[in-house]
Amino acid sequence: MKIEKAINDLKELYSTACDNLRSALNDFTQNGTIPDKAARAQGLFCYPELIVRYHDDKLVPQISRSFGKFSDHGTYSTTVTQPEFFESYLREQLEPLLKDYEVELEVRPSRVEIPYPYVWDAEQGEGLDMSLAAEIARWFPTPQLSTIGDEVADGDFFDVEGIKPLSLFDAPRVDFSLQRLKHYTGTPVEHFQSYVLFTNYHRYIDSFAEWAVERLKQDDKYESLSAAGGVEVTADTENALELISSAPWRRFQMPAYHLRRKDGQGITMVNIGVGPSNAKTITDHLAVLRPQCWIMVGHCGGLRHSQRIGDYALAHAYLRDDHVLDDVLPPDIPVPPIAEVQVALQQAAAEVTGETGDQLKSRLRTGTVVTTDDRNWELRYTTSAKRFNLSRAIAIDMESATIAANGYRLRVPYGTLLCVSDKPLHGEIKLPGAANAFYARAIKEHIQIGIRTLERIAEDGAESLHSRKLRSFDEPPFR
Repeated sequence: MKIEKAINDLKELYSTACDNLRSALNDFTQNGTIPDKAARAQGLFCYPELIVRYHDDKLVPQISRSFGKFSDHGTYSTTVTQPEFFESYLREQLEPLLKDYEVELEVRPSRVEIPYPYVWDAEQGEGLDMSLAAEIARWFPTPQLSTIGDEVADGDFFDVEGIKPLSLFDAPRVDFSLQRLKHYTGTPVEHFQSYVLFTNYHRYIDSFAEWAVERLKQDDKYESLSAAGGVEVTADTENALELISSAPWRRFQMPAYHLRRKDGQGITMVNIGVGPSNAKTITDHLAVLRPQCWIMVGHCGGLRHSQRIGDYALAHAYLRDDHVLDDVLPPDIPVPPIAEVQVALQQAAAEVTGETGDQLKSRLRTGTVVTTDDRNWELRYTTSAKRFNLSRAIAIDMESATIAANGYRLRVPYGTLLCVSDKPLHGEIKLPGAANAFYARAIKEHIQIGIRTLERIAEDGAESLHSRKLRSFDEPPFR
């Protein structure tokens, strides 16, 4: 089977299952008709399944790329949701497999049913008694937490009936996260781009939106800016910034903004707010979209006397005092820097600031970043100071290590560039009045460095970004 046929079959099976489910829901809510059990057993509501069989008498070739490769012979499988949305990703993963290995593809209905909330149209719920939800759950498939998890990503592989996992995330896990992304960010999941910036301060979003609106007018590479609250503007939109700022973005916990390209290789920026819990939440869900890269740009506390407010901290290591990932990624597991991201961040900093050599080094320091789950860590100064000394830390925040660690865990390249906004160990804080001047100057430059970093990486090509250091020794073929 060729890739084109496999993808078309996935689309057809998924579309048919969704249509069957919607039609059955309509029959039940309108007429009380219960779905036929025998038809369900034959896959009436089931996700499609993609199977790749790699069985030959040759040794497995030693291929050095980070995905689209096998570690062993066998039969590999995954369920697939929204194949039209994920078409480019599926092609990216299948093409190297068919090019370098003798494989067979098969597409068939799986035995995993699509939960009805994932295809539920808003119009179907209008006027319905809420008590009907319990009745619907009796007769229709619902999300089952026992079937949703990260066992493959976390190395707890399940070889079911001799079939190995083809991808890190199966269809139920992907659909679960797609729903959460819409809820948290206030934007359609279809608008998310492949290169992602995270921040912990909404002023960065304002600066990003201002730049994006102007960029739309100057560069047809980008087609629109999609903003939290259901607003999308183009180069021709009048009063675009006013429309974006007046949108109901405050209703959403982690509002997202997408500078869109037709090929999906644009830039998404998300204000994740404060704290490692938010950082884990957004990266857990965003990872199912398989972004090319995510980078944290935000404020931090500087821990060195030689630093000045407005200087930058480029993380090459993390002291993980956030604790939210300890059960799945113990703190003694190292989280290595991704060289391509580090280089791009430093080159972008030089380009945007116009500084090089010792002049740039005086403002941009590379070192360990502490991420804490205690916003009032200053009240435990004696304990904190000793730990900071042992780690040689240069900065402290509440999100960066979580984002990097979850990137490592879920195989998404990551990086961190923070801006020093205060120096709590040295008595330097943002003074009233002076703080606004600092924000106006520092945020604009900082966000430009983040944007330019992602554009540089995109220009170099994603294939140069994905690192084998994120790949386990028994990794699924898909990244």
